[in-house]
Formats: sequence, C-alpha cells, structure tokens
Amino acid sequence: MAQDPRTSQPTRFPDEPQQPRPGLTTEMRTKPDHGEESYVGKGLLEGKVALITGGDSGIGRAVAIAYAREGASVAISYLAEEQADAEETRDWVDKAGQRCLLLPGDLCDRDHCAALVERTVAELGGVDILVNNAAAQTMNEGLDSIDDDEMQGAFAANVFAMIRLAKAAAPHMKPGSAIINTSSEQAKIAAKSMIVYAATKGAVSSLTVGLSNLLSSDGIRVNAVAPGPIWTPIQPIAKSPEELETLGQNTPMGRAGQPGELAPAYVLLASAEGSYMTGNVVAVTGGVPVS
Repeated sequence: MAQDPRTSQPTRFPDEPQQPRPGLTTEMRTKPDHGEESYVGKGLLEGKVALITGGDSGIGRAVAIAYAREGASVAISYLAEEQADAEETRDWVDKAGQRCLLLPGDLCDRDHCAALVERTVAELGGVDILVNNAAAQTMNEGLDSIDDDEMQGAFAANVFAMIRLAKAAAPHMKPGSAIINTSSEQAKIAAKSMIVYAATKGAVSSLTVGLSNLLSSDGIRVNAVAPGPIWTPIQPIAKSPEELETLGQNTPMGRAGQPGELAPAYVLLASAEGSYMTGNVVAVTGGVPVS
C-alpha cells in the first residue's frame, strides 16, 4: 500500500542538541533513516566499484548502503574525527556482502584526493562510480561575518576537491562509468544566511555540466543531485534547536527529507537505468523548484 509522502517520515525534530563540526550521526538524538531497513537492491551495480566522499554518514551513508545492496564494492572517504560513523557504514556494507574500504583524511589536501583514487583502484580493482558528496556548510549573518579562511575552506572542500577527484578518477574509468556530484537547492535559492555555501553549490552545478561536456566523448556520464533540507549530521552544526525542530516544514511536502530518500536518485544516475542522462541536476527537494 502506498504511503502518504507527507507523513511517511518525521515532520518534527524536537530537542535535538547542537553539535560542533564535523557532526556525527552517533551523537544525534533523532537518528536519520539511511534506508537500512527499507532499501532493496536489484543488482543494478553488480561488480562495480564506487568511491563515495562523505560516505560515513547522511546522504553518503545512504548511497553506500544502496550501492552495496545493488552489488557494488564501496570505498568511503571521511574526516578522521568521523571514524565511528564510518565504521557503522562499513557494517551495513558488510551485511550486504560487499567490500568496504575506509579512507580517512581531509579532501582539502590535494595529495589526499589523488591517494583516494589510487587506493580504491589498488585495493578494489578499479573505479566505476565517483560520488562527490562531502561538503562543508558555512553560515553567515551578514557580509561582515564571513570569515575569509572559512570561505576558502568551503571552496576547497566543495569545489576544488571535486575537480581533483574527477581528474584523478577519469583516467581509470571505462565507458559506462559515472560521476555524480551533490549540489543543493541552495545553488538556486541562495538563502541570505548561506551565501558562501550557495556559491560553492552553484559552482558544483556548473561544473557538472562542464564535466559532462568534457567526458561524454569517453562514455562517462556526469550528473548531480540537488537535495533540499535533509536530516543529516550537518543540520545540528549551525542551526538553532528552534530551526532544527521545524526543518523542512516550509517545503510543499511539509517536512525534511531523509537520506534514504535520496539514494534511489544516486542509483539511477550510476546505473544503466540512467544511460541517456548526463549533464543533469536532479532535484530531490520536497517540491521546492530549482530549475
């Protein structure tokens, strides 16, 4: 029986404590739904190898679980402070019968980006899917509150790392491979309190189109997913308890999304089911228009 999408997931997040960066699933009071109990694979990625940045938690964990259940081996990158979350993701990949390679480190380090691809290829036998998902979310009150070092760090993590990883991975990718980037509804909405973050996500959307134009002749598809407000550890970092409690209630759907609701889009874009899709930014926003 079909569920009502307005009420199939939590609509409020009361008493959620704020967290310091980088934010951990293990410290969240209301745990996100990554599809642990619901996602059913169909063998769409059998024998593939996927490298997922930010794969320890949130959208990245949901994608790792889905990819593993679709038959892919998975490498996940994450900050060293997120080790506990990464090990939980590995447990779910293991339960799906697939290999999971844990790769801690900072994507702002250009050498680390190259090493991620090299280790994935060396230990898992190649790289067929690159998911550029990790991101630093910055908040601001006004222009005067924008810290220059934080701004440069946001572009390093959200934009420069994406380019470096694509540059490192593409030579290993065969026709039929896919690169999937995580943009955001903020690329179009650009809330006044998130202008640096929105600018980085606008760059991700533009780079997705550019990389698609560049790599289509090699048979490599490049797309992006633009999430709306999703219940992940990034939310309790900068938002107040009042903002957290009502997260997503201003969307047409009337609630925030869960990471597991994003995973099918990433599966579509990685698999032969999406073979004629490239250069797209797929919105999963609870009804907020971003085109």
